[in-house]
Amino acid sequence: MADPVLSMTGIRKAYGPVRVLEEVGLTLHPGEVRCLAGENGSGKSTLIKILSGVVPADAGSVTIAGQTIGADARQAIAAALSVIYQDFSLFPNLTVSENIAFLKTTAGGERWHRARADRRLARETLARMRVDLDLDMLVELLPVASKQLVAIARALANEARVIVMDEPTTALTRSEVARLAEIIAALKAEGVAFLFVSHKTEEVFAFCDTITVLRDGQVVAEGPTSAFDAARLGCEMTGRAIDTQRLARAAPVAAEPFLSVRDLARKGDYAGVDLDLRPGEVVSLVGLLGSGRTELSLSLFGMLHPDEGTITIEGRPVRFTDARDAMAAGIAYVPEDRLTEGLFLDQPIADNITVATLSSRGFLSRSALKKRARDAVQRLRIKTPGVEPTVATLSGGNQQRVVLARWMERSPRLMILNGPTVGVDIGSKREIHEILLALSRAGTAVMVVTDDIGEAMALSDRVLVMVKGRITGAFDADAVDEDRLYTEITGGGRG
Repeated sequence: MADPVLSMTGIRKAYGPVRVLEEVGLTLHPGEVRCLAGENGSGKSTLIKILSGVVPADAGSVTIAGQTIGADARQAIAAALSVIYQDFSLFPNLTVSENIAFLKTTAGGERWHRARADRRLARETLARMRVDLDLDMLVELLPVASKQLVAIARALANEARVIVMDEPTTALTRSEVARLAEIIAALKAEGVAFLFVSHKTEEVFAFCDTITVLRDGQVVAEGPTSAFDAARLGCEMTGRAIDTQRLARAAPVAAEPFLSVRDLARKGDYAGVDLDLRPGEVVSLVGLLGSGRTELSLSLFGMLHPDEGTITIEGRPVRFTDARDAMAAGIAYVPEDRLTEGLFLDQPIADNITVATLSSRGFLSRSALKKRARDAVQRLRIKTPGVEPTVATLSGGNQQRVVLARWMERSPRLMILNGPTVGVDIGSKREIHEILLALSRAGTAVMVVTDDIGEAMALSDRVLVMVKGRITGAFDADAVDEDRLYTEITGGGRG
């Protein structure tokens, strides 16, 4: 076997008394795709920051292509490393060719923009990937899958030999994921190595040759992908057995709808929507990006106004002028992007949990609010030493539980959750599903908005499919399989 193109040995990192990484080692050979697996908070992000030269390790060494890397991002880039983050870190106001050439020209010390040379480099790189994109199109106008291709091309244009991909398939359709797999396979054949970070178990096995599992800052398992299955991977990541199948539940008790909509429409977003949400039931609204699923959920929370149709609550027509009207009616909404829309990252956990209660009139006891926050932390099993640290110190799964705790403090009649487990590890995902199922069985109507078919199957009583702004199918989750749902979501398998 060829010498490793990447070697990390004895990596340690602590922030004050908290040990984040302890004697971590990892290697990558040319043409290898290694999964770096672990729960949120396991140390994956810190390890990648050390690898890319963003933060220094307390001990240990990083070697890329025979060159020892210190805490210097430029040195790591020059040594043929590229990190592709979830947001791709592209320049939206630059063209495809300018984005692809940017890293190589700046790393090479170019002082002048050379449009012809940029276009030539971009064209050659995309041809290497067997991808055809409009070189003059602004990146902000591209779909998500094309933005990812630009990010990969940028890395290749800079002659990257190691590419780190952080949750690369979060916003991709199944067909786009298959295309990404083809591109990675082609680049593997050229000797490019990949470090693949993902919470989606099925894609770990589809993409990766080897697996390294981190838990509590230590490597607890590693080896060829063939030595793992979904059950073992989940167990190694969490330290316990994780059931990935459909949650056991009693059938929901028949009830009249809490909220109903008829012929709801908003120009350019959705049309002709009929929907009933009942107490004690979990309904998933499943659709691809651009299907209208988010716009519909925002309309039910008063943040977007429909052009026509009716919304009734317990049989009475309502018209929401804003989110406060929806909240007053007993509706809660957990947004798709918890970091920018759902949390006050620099504020204490306690304040994030109790902020929705502050709309109450009268005097509020600070000590009483802290007690409620502590009770919520215990009830939702939020991993934190207390309610005083800022919410930014929590892992993704625990941040999502803080958002849930905030709304549960209001005892909502309807909870709408948009992408409730995006970026959440397998253990936290299962626990969040259990929390939502328990909430529904206590009498709350729950609507989950998602593009994750597996999530819809595991959690829901009913699954509604949304395509191009219309609900095109309704299924009993016990009586449908993933392939049927995928065919429905993609409009007959054309996606």
